[in-house]
Amino acid sequence: MAETTRGYVQEQAHRLAVGTRGAWALLLEKGPSQFQFWLIALVIGVLAGFAALFFRKGISWLQSTLYGVDDVRMLHSFAESLPWWVILIIPVGGGLVVGAILHHFTPDGRVRSVADVIEGAALNDGRVEGRAGLASAVASLITLGSGGSSGREGPVVHLAAVISSKISRWINADGITGRDLLGCAVAAAVSASFNAPIAGAIFALEVVLRHFAVHAFAPIVIASAAGTIINRLEFGNVTEFMLMEDGMLQFYVELPAFLILGILSGFVAVLFMRGTFWAEDLATAVQRRTGMPRWLRPGLAGLLLGAIAIFFPHIIGVGYETTSAALTGQLLLWEAIVLAIVKSIAAAITIAGRMGGGVFSPSLMIGAILGLAFGLVATGIFPDVSGSKTLYALAGMGAVAAAVLGAPISTTLIVFELTGDWQTGLAVMVAVSMSTAIASKLVHRSFFLTQLERRNIHLAAGPQAYLLSMFRVGNVMRPMAHENAAPSERLFTLIEQGIFTDTQATLESALPIFERTGLDFVPVVQLSPQGGAPALEGALFHVDALKAYNRALAATAAEEHS
Repeated sequence: MAETTRGYVQEQAHRLAVGTRGAWALLLEKGPSQFQFWLIALVIGVLAGFAALFFRKGISWLQSTLYGVDDVRMLHSFAESLPWWVILIIPVGGGLVVGAILHHFTPDGRVRSVADVIEGAALNDGRVEGRAGLASAVASLITLGSGGSSGREGPVVHLAAVISSKISRWINADGITGRDLLGCAVAAAVSASFNAPIAGAIFALEVVLRHFAVHAFAPIVIASAAGTIINRLEFGNVTEFMLMEDGMLQFYVELPAFLILGILSGFVAVLFMRGTFWAEDLATAVQRRTGMPRWLRPGLAGLLLGAIAIFFPHIIGVGYETTSAALTGQLLLWEAIVLAIVKSIAAAITIAGRMGGGVFSPSLMIGAILGLAFGLVATGIFPDVSGSKTLYALAGMGAVAAAVLGAPISTTLIVFELTGDWQTGLAVMVAVSMSTAIASKLVHRSFFLTQLERRNIHLAAGPQAYLLSMFRVGNVMRPMAHENAAPSERLFTLIEQGIFTDTQATLESALPIFERTGLDFVPVVQLSPQGGAPALEGALFHVDALKAYNRALAATAAEEHS
């Protein structure tokens, strides 16, 4: 009897092992089914949630260790009691360590962030760089722990994207699946970082995938919920910021004030973004002209931040304490104006100095301070028809952040989830709609898309603008052995006239040749690295290029509407 039972167990175990191997082989060969995909989404959500949690705890531990503060939420108040040289030297040391990390582990010394995740979703089948991404996460953690004035959402989002990219490569996921898994990771990271499950899911769809396809919604929500559970197991079901006053909106009478706040927030967001890009260009120009090694750039940025923090320790880290003070009305008018300016400068220095971190937390702080300043003025001029000044702080926080991120829906939701105040939605929505409408006209829709545009990656205009850059001429051309190849004599004549394109060129650069010359085909050559004569490889036909473009447009439309 025992032998029979043992044999039966062994047989079932063998069948289970064979079935598991077969299912795994099928998963690798043909991709996940719907159930398997949702299971993978859950796993990614858990992993991304833990990554966000460990990142946040790592920042807190590093701040506590370096500054000696017990409660990192009160960091700037504690820093006021420290010797000036301590405030100065900590970000310098952090910057030097960051510079060394980025110099050795990234090809360009640049921190990876949300913009790179958006690029990975659009152009790389949902994949991002692994080695550079991990180095960027460590660099950003050190930056935020040592006094950098940026946010934690950018590095957390990219770190989560690294996890999903690894899994996508592991299961050989196609483009749609890879992008959906990337969205799952982003949603979980945002929800775990801010305890905001609804906003996390919408952020992934609105900002990263940039569509609201039904097929992606369920797995992204699953991952977002998993990330939130990770956060709440550690921190409980509490909001990020606590509001001391109830926001009472005097409804119709007060709405014009929030329209004006939205307009002002839009312009402030544009100034912040353009100021950051100007600072980045200036730092790059100085680095180039002085021959400064790239590893030193974050250290010099840390020196500037330390000098500012001596007088304004409010800029250290994500700025939780100052944002809370604005949302609870604990700042005077002149304090709010000065801190908004100083925080904008400090965040620009951090990002331009390539120290790492994101722009979401700085934009929340700047917006809250701006909104409070506006509210103090508005309630002072019209005290009888005005509600709470902290309501303006809440609306300003959402308006500036939405304009910077180019994400009005998810930012509105995340403001509600960060504060737990769902009764003032109309005021926030009015301010957010005005700010994003203005800012999107003055920049390339958002901070992230403008970053990509500055790298000649044209995602802001939509698929019709960037799809051409995904096709290499060498993959679309007709080789010389093709049955319908172009006449070789005609091709050599065009080459002599200087009309040709390279095999490594993209359709984005090749199609203008057809418009300029009116030709039906152009020669495709292999350029010699030694500067010799180009070798003829084939011809790119105008009709083939347009067919490839149309197929890509159709596939993109099908994905976005599925």
